Amino acid sequence: MELEEEAVVSELKRQLEDEDLNLELKVSLLNSSLNKALNMAAVQTDGSLLTRVKSQLYLSGVLSHCVLVLSQDPRMLRGNWSAAATLAQITSTCCVGVEPGRRSEAFHRLFLPSVMNGLLSLASQLMRRAECVSLFRKVMDAVGWLLRAHTRLTAQVLSSAHYEQIQMCDDVTVSLLCVQLWIQTCSASRDFLSGLSDDSVLLLLNEAVGQLAVSADPAVGRASVRLILLMANQEEQRVQPLLLSFRGLDSLLDKDWRGRGFDQDVDQLIALIQSDRGTRSHSQAGTERVQAACVIQAAWRSYQTRHRVKSLNRAVSTLQRRYRARRRQQQQQREAQQWEEELKYQVCVRRQQARREVHQKQRQLLQLLPADQVQPYLQECERRAAVVIQSFWRGFRERRRYNDTHRRTLRHAHTQTKAARTLQRAVRRFLQERRAAKAPPIPPFWIGQKGLTDSGRVELKRQVEEYISLHPSSRVSPQQCERLHEEVQLLLLSELQRGEQQRREEERMETLLAHTHTQLDLLRDAPPLSDVTVTDAESFLCPSGPIAARARDVHNSMLQASRLPWWRTLGDAAADTFSPAHLQELDAELGGLFVGGSEVDGLNL
Repeated sequence: MELEEEAVVSELKRQLEDEDLNLELKVSLLNSSLNKALNMAAVQTDGSLLTRVKSQLYLSGVLSHCVLVLSQDPRMLRGNWSAAATLAQITSTCCVGVEPGRRSEAFHRLFLPSVMNGLLSLASQLMRRAECVSLFRKVMDAVGWLLRAHTRLTAQVLSSAHYEQIQMCDDVTVSLLCVQLWIQTCSASRDFLSGLSDDSVLLLLNEAVGQLAVSADPAVGRASVRLILLMANQEEQRVQPLLLSFRGLDSLLDKDWRGRGFDQDVDQLIALIQSDRGTRSHSQAGTERVQAACVIQAAWRSYQTRHRVKSLNRAVSTLQRRYRARRRQQQQQREAQQWEEELKYQVCVRRQQARREVHQKQRQLLQLLPADQVQPYLQECERRAAVVIQSFWRGFRERRRYNDTHRRTLRHAHTQTKAARTLQRAVRRFLQERRAAKAPPIPPFWIGQKGLTDSGRVELKRQVEEYISLHPSSRVSPQQCERLHEEVQLLLLSELQRGEQQRREEERMETLLAHTHTQLDLLRDAPPLSDVTVTDAESFLCPSGPIAARARDVHNSMLQASRLPWWRTLGDAAADTFSPAHLQELDAELGGLFVGGSEVDGLNL
């Protein structure tokens, strides 16, 4: 039977050393194999067989694999928290009753603390999930089982950062399980507290008193009072002085925890606290104040720590959410790239398959042809392939040649346009300078001495005023000047009104002349009465059609005039058609300068 157990352990170790085994499969393998080995050893009548199996699991390194799995993030198990809790319970069971032999020091100083740290880490993860309360209870039972067997781990538990996170949880169930853990540990062994230091005992009392001060649940209060009484019954000489350091505990119990269903335990604890209070000295009172200050500081620090941990949890959640989103995006990009590569590969494969099928069909057709027709058929295929290649090459060459020609044409047209603009600019500047040189000088708008300065102007004005004052006009008075000014303004207004009426009369006359000319054109072009149709009669009755035709002709003539060369629009006669005499004058004015153009009235310009 022992050989069979050794074979099971060796096979389990060999499977765990496989590098292709992922974390989820490793947890499943450990749970099933360890359960099988422990059950096979437990059903035997020899009690030492179970101890040997546990020792062999430790010496072979299987339990080390369990510790490594528990120390990793349980979220890597893809949400399989139940398997992790089961592995924690089995690992705790295997660590109780082990005989490490020569490796006893390493077992107690290194291995057991690592196991406890893994259990507390898993418990702190399960504590944050409301659906994992039963699994959290299972892991805390495993912690208690290990504590009862190895009491020296108590200091590590009380000083662990994971256990501090569990203590700061506001859930009533978590608080109750923590207090019950220590009650069960103290009840299992009466020598449990004797093996602890004073600091560890004070930490236990701090936890119980803290639950009484923070929690309002009767079950948590009953368990805390029961834990304090149990510790006082086991180690009265050590616990009672430590209880006296919690000043105001008796008043807290009397005020908040009476009438909750466990008044007898409350009265017993109050009597225990007050039994030795009258015999304390003044030095003890000062020590109490110091300890009270320490309690207040501890409460404040615990509140700050809980607040900081809550904000840290939110920050960690945000960081994890962003990291998961980025990892999901990268995974999607990798999957899209894989799909694209797979699609390209499928396209290449299908092309090769299609090409292979075409070749196979050609081979089958060649097999069906007579022997004397194979060579002509192959030559015809080569000729067609050559025609296709030549057509593609010629098309590419012609397209490139066309693009080059079109580009050169556009460049040449742009150059011509730019040169024409330069010539036109030079000719216009030259004509403008010639006209400016021939034009008579414009008389100035003011009469006075050329180069008159401000001081000379002031002196001239003074002289004019003196002359006017010395030689006043004897014929026209200022009143007559004003009257003459008003008469001139009235005459000017009447002249402007008369000019407006005259313009209106001219416009009306032009309109009547245009209407008369239109009617005359219609009468001149009218057909005989024998050939008159209804449409012709309506054209005489409604002159809108002829008027529109006449307007269209005028518009066309204006468009033709606007399309004339630029040099025909220069000067005062820009809108008129140049006559030969005008062209000769222009040639004489330009001094024999050649201006390109078209033939107008028999002259080649």
